[in-house]
Amino acid sequence: MAKVTLKGNPINTSSNLPEIGTKGPNFLLTATDLSVHSLTNYAGNKLVLNIFPSIDTGTCAQSVRTFNQEASELENTKVLCISRDLPFAQKRFCGAEGLENVVNLSDFKDGSFGKAYGLDFIDGPLEGLHSRCVVVLDENGTVKYTEQVNEIVDEPNYKAALEALQDA
Repeated sequence: MAKVTLKGNPINTSSNLPEIGTKGPNFLLTATDLSVHSLTNYAGNKLVLNIFPSIDTGTCAQSVRTFNQEASELENTKVLCISRDLPFAQKRFCGAEGLENVVNLSDFKDGSFGKAYGLDFIDGPLEGLHSRCVVVLDENGTVKYTEQVNEIVDEPNYKAALEALQDA
């Protein structure tokens, strides 16, 4: 179990992020067109898993915008923005913002992604949602970098994640 804070108040997650050097757990997530995507859909690509509580908060929206901008310059890389938001909300946000370099995926059906990656909140006001995290996987699905943001309202360390991609 990991501890993070929301405006200084402690919140717990179900476990810890996958260890660097291990394979990222497979997942089944729903895309904005309601198709189901798994980790195998992205085999052969470097991945940034940009994970957050909800697209409808300022920090979460900014992380999607930032990774969208950075992803346009990266070869063989996909940015997957993952939350428990409904796919319709994710599609509305990206359409309104003109974001085309990220893939939005939802864990709304059963929260299994959050459980597999150990980042779902198990208490506090955000219980059931995902903690703000970044996980970088190489082309073989091996974890190269992880960050669980200590204070939920803070942005992730974009620079460290992007540097991990270059080394992946």
